[in-house]
Amino acid sequence: MHDKNFFLYSGADLQFRRGEVDDNTPTGEQLALAAGFKPAQQATVLHFLPDGELEDIRPTETVALTTDEERFVIVESDRSFRFTVDGERFDWPVRLISGGTVRKLGQIPDDRELLLDCEDERDKVIGRHELVDLGRPGVETFKSRKQTWELNVQGVPVISDAPSIVVRTALVDAGFDPNAGWLIFLKVHGQKKRPVTLNDTVDLTEPGIEKLRLTPDHVGNGEAPAPTRAFELLDADEEHLNRLGLRWETIIESDQRRWLLIHNYPVPDGFTTKLVLLALEIPPTYPQAALYGFYAFPPLALASGVGIANTQLRGTIRGQEFHGWSRNRGNVAWNPAKDNVATQLTLVDEAMAKETGQ
Repeated sequence: MHDKNFFLYSGADLQFRRGEVDDNTPTGEQLALAAGFKPAQQATVLHFLPDGELEDIRPTETVALTTDEERFVIVESDRSFRFTVDGERFDWPVRLISGGTVRKLGQIPDDRELLLDCEDERDKVIGRHELVDLGRPGVETFKSRKQTWELNVQGVPVISDAPSIVVRTALVDAGFDPNAGWLIFLKVHGQKKRPVTLNDTVDLTEPGIEKLRLTPDHVGNGEAPAPTRAFELLDADEEHLNRLGLRWETIIESDQRRWLLIHNYPVPDGFTTKLVLLALEIPPTYPQAALYGFYAFPPLALASGVGIANTQLRGTIRGQEFHGWSRNRGNVAWNPAKDNVATQLTLVDEAMAKETGQ
């Protein structure tokens, strides 16, 4: 009795299912029979190779089932499908073709990308293992171009012809002065952001590369410690804070309260101070949980001597007592999809201005 040998096969729907044969080196005809085709149908059998190419297996040709995950596209075909690669015409016996097969037929070198021309849309990059349906109306047009890689530098896309880039070069290409003094972090999807230096090299082929994020570093001549980053904020928060040009930190106190500190936050005329250390308490479940009110050190007082209502909140941060303003959003509820540190700072500014009649 023969042991069963398994393989994966699909039709034009690309929904792979498991088939079985008695031979571990079946012919194309045996594979077609196992997939439910009759000999008279003369099904076309295409084998997925490791490099993404689709190899046509003739009815009498054998193929080794080295694993039970070998994949085949098995379809009945009575016509050919036409496409072009960089202007050269090709005909293919079945409706589906892989990027690897197109690359081989068009003799596209490894250092060039394969793109599918899409009307009214951006051209689509086709991977080696990606399948393209040639049965749509018209002739599918493929083209190649020199491969490029993109890196987001603080919201500015930088295009590189090489698969890696030095951080200093990335900043210059994005229009940032690398000598202006930055704390630089590399963000990779699913990972915590990690600090990098101007001389570090970023591998642009690393899966999940997202961006370089820049934070102004106002540390000079050892006058102050580097800003603390005890927890991460939203990307939109960090970008807004950086645009303000103020030094900011995130810290966690011993009571586990999480604080965003903004140094030298400007206060409108009418108060006894021009600048304060502003603090926002950031709940662990932010942004689903709302930000509420704000805290300041030194305590804010009006130059007129008039008291300020609803400033009874207290918070101890780095040994200093901050006075908090209890302020809400009125009839407009917190929306975690729209509200963030930037919108909370708008509330802060409005609350201060209201007390001085501005």
